[in-house]
Order: sequence, then structure tokens, then C-alpha cells
Amino acid sequence: MNNIEKRRLKLSLIVPVFFLTAMWIVKFYEYSFDLNFARYGIYPRKINNLTGILLSPFIHGSFDHLISNSAPFLILGSSLFYFYKESAYKVFLLIWILSGFWVWIAGRPAYHIGASGMVYGFASFIFFSGLLNKNKSLLSISLLVVFLYGSMVWGVLPLKPHISWESHLLGVITGLILSFIFLPEKATPLQDDKKATDFLYDFSSPKSFYDNSSEIVYHFKEKNKKLKNNETLEEF
Repeated sequence: MNNIEKRRLKLSLIVPVFFLTAMWIVKFYEYSFDLNFARYGIYPRKINNLTGILLSPFIHGSFDHLISNSAPFLILGSSLFYFYKESAYKVFLLIWILSGFWVWIAGRPAYHIGASGMVYGFASFIFFSGLLNKNKSLLSISLLVVFLYGSMVWGVLPLKPHISWESHLLGVITGLILSFIFLPEKATPLQDDKKATDFLYDFSSPKSFYDNSSEIVYHFKEKNKKLKNNETLEEF
């Protein structure tokens, strides 16, 4: 990786690292003061929970939940900014807002929290963009996404009632739609296919990526768990 590509890599990390840092600060604050921020997540069709569309990615049910989302958020988010420097900010913002809004419209009546809806959106956009652009570098990335995060496909099915499969599915749909909308912009190519795959491998080993893929979750809190001020979560 030459100096130009190293600089691109560093720049691509800025937004994902900023968001990830905010997620960890929120969780440590919540833990330190024995707070529960789940009520600030997305509660579908409640007007006073529209703010959850913006806040929910920063709120996680546990440290395990946050850890499982951290690596794929960083890797796929950075890939988005690395390969789509012209439209990355728009795509990032739209995945964040639209996937959350659709969960607010169509989700089950429970507090949906976590960043994995965005993770699914990133993976979907990168995968389908590679196919639609017919770009060799992006096709390599697309295949690598399938290899490393192939188990994510099970997350869009209603197999586990405590996981918000709606956010996963709607994240995928959002990424797919945006891959068509931003199709005219060609992704920034690399010099060869090997460098395309090296970009993701530079973060960690393939095994560590794969280990995280099966743990991507988007939690509900436990049913009837008490919040502050005697509030109760009516969740699955």
C-alpha cells in the first residue's frame, strides 16, 4: 500500500471511528451511572420516539452487544468511505436515517437499539455496488464481504424473537436501494484486485472477522425489565 492509499485509508477511518467512539462513551456512561438508555431507542409508531432514529445506533444492550457490532461497523464503514469518497457521506447518512425510519414505521412494538442495522446497510451497499458497477476491485470486496459476513443473511429472518430482524432486513433493503441510486458514480478503483482485498485484511485477520460475523446483533432489552422512574419495557 503506497502513501496515497495509506492517506486514503486514514481519512476513511475518521467518521466510523468518531461514531464508534461515541457508542463506547455512551455505554461507559450508562454503565458508570447505572442508567438504561433503551427508552431513547426506536419505538415504532410513537411520535415521541422519533428521536430514536438518530439515537438508537449509539445505544447498546450490553458490552457484548457493542463489541459484536464494533469491528464490522469499523471495517464496513471505512470500506464505504475508502471506495466511495464522493458519495460516502450521503450514503452513510441515508443508511443511518432511512433504515431507522423504516424500523419506526414497520418494526414490532419494542425498543430497537444498536448499530447493526447500519452494519447490514453498509454490507448490502458495498456488495450490490460491486455487482452493479462491474468493478473488479469492488467485486473482490463484495466476495470478501460474503465470505466474512455470510452468516449475516440469517439475521434478516425472524428466527430469534429477542433480535430485531426488522432492522437487519430494512438495513439490507436500504443499502440495495442506495446502490442503484448512486450507481452513476464509479467507485475509486485500486491498482489490482489483491489490493482491494488487502484493504480489509489490514484491519485484522480473516478469522477474527469471521468470528465477529456470527455475533452481529441488534438487541431488544429483556421483557418487563425495569427502567428508571418505574418505567417498563414491553418488548420481545
